[in-house]
Amino acid sequence: MYKYDKSSLIAEEFINDDEIQKTLKYADENKDNLELIDKIIEKAKLKKGIDHREASVLLACENEQKLEEIFSLAKQIKKDFYGDRIVMFAPLYLSNYCVNGCLYCPYHAKNKHIRRKKLTQEEVKNEVIALQDMGHKRLAIEAGEDPVNNPLEYILECIETIYSIKHKNGAIRRVNVNIAATTVENYRRLKNAGIGTYILFQETYNKQSYEALHPTGPKHNYAYHTEAMDRAMQGGIDDVGIGALFGLELYRYELAGLLMHAEHLEAVHGVGPHTISVPRVRKADDIDPDAFDNGISDETFEKIVAILRIAVPYTGMIISTRESQDVRERVLELGVSQISGGSRTSVGGYVEPESEEDNSAQFDVSDQRSLDEVVSWLMELGYIPSFCTACYREGRTGDRFMSLCKKGQIQNCCHPNALMTLEEYLVDYASEQTRAIGEKVIAEQLNNIPNEKVRKIAQEHINDIKNNNKRDFRF
Repeated sequence: MYKYDKSSLIAEEFINDDEIQKTLKYADENKDNLELIDKIIEKAKLKKGIDHREASVLLACENEQKLEEIFSLAKQIKKDFYGDRIVMFAPLYLSNYCVNGCLYCPYHAKNKHIRRKKLTQEEVKNEVIALQDMGHKRLAIEAGEDPVNNPLEYILECIETIYSIKHKNGAIRRVNVNIAATTVENYRRLKNAGIGTYILFQETYNKQSYEALHPTGPKHNYAYHTEAMDRAMQGGIDDVGIGALFGLELYRYELAGLLMHAEHLEAVHGVGPHTISVPRVRKADDIDPDAFDNGISDETFEKIVAILRIAVPYTGMIISTRESQDVRERVLELGVSQISGGSRTSVGGYVEPESEEDNSAQFDVSDQRSLDEVVSWLMELGYIPSFCTACYREGRTGDRFMSLCKKGQIQNCCHPNALMTLEEYLVDYASEQTRAIGEKVIAEQLNNIPNEKVRKIAQEHINDIKNNNKRDFRF
């Protein structure tokens, strides 16, 4: 029998089923305990987070007045830590060869009718140029787990290719990596290749469900997968991103597991997750989301986002084009700080979109707007689309980033950096309509930089971007 210990390096101890079951029972017993709920909300107002048990009580609460307070607090915390900035990125799928048998993913080894594809380095180059021509500066690379077709050497070669490409004024300045759990030595090699965040979704924190959903392949090993972030940090990777695939298991179990994982990373490594992702199961080739009976409503999804923001106020929160425009709009103010735009979930697909008959996509995209349309939409909502990658390249990662973020000081860098990278986008890639909106946003937002010296330097750099074809300024 495993005992709960957030400082343990054993998966079944830091994600402990008995502790989660007790947590859910405690939440059920206290979901109408308004005195306790008020205490939790007051603690959350300190903006230092709440633990998995406290968050589970808020998730179980159905009192309308308290839910309004929770949502209002989530909006305020999001504003205090991240301001109006929304970081932009795009996924790049390198290969869908995979040896695993995951029941929810079309890449599973038994799927014989999906088109298997692996990008050559020339194809990687062409895809990156297409992404640069859209305006992207930050990519998340993805690949199935296949030691023959997708060895780490292939991933490293792709990273080197991506960073090497300078097309017109374009450059990919940060490559985040979402690949299968691996060894400390391999994580060290990824770190040395200059990656940004290492991302790995747990899919489900329920060990029994996890093993049933991953019946074959190396991913079947729950402990090895769950302990991956510890190995990544031991390999020198400062920034890690976690997430659960909502819809596979009961959402209350997943929220508790996610927060226990964050608490574990903080306890052991002194720094929690750089990002938390909240994907939901979506339709894909050979995959019917209705086969999983734990799907959640949009209202519940919004509640999860709000409580995650309250519980882990410093973390970046990511939402992909799995979600519709309407859902993305609602969760942006509740906690989400990073979104993808103009995404393709097929292997390649940016140079030339795939036909339905030639499908290699991992899941169906709900928000199919172009990057320019997403950028314009964000600005009309009052946000600043940010293409900034400065923290990663200035060494503000891991505990250094978290320290600044927790103190609220990161905005002294991020706000002007967001405006300068937005100006780059407007000059190099934006449509005439988007450029007009953007120039107005930048002029207004420059006045919101509190430090006069920083404001003056930012204005000078923006003028250089517009008038002197200079690029890549950063604080």
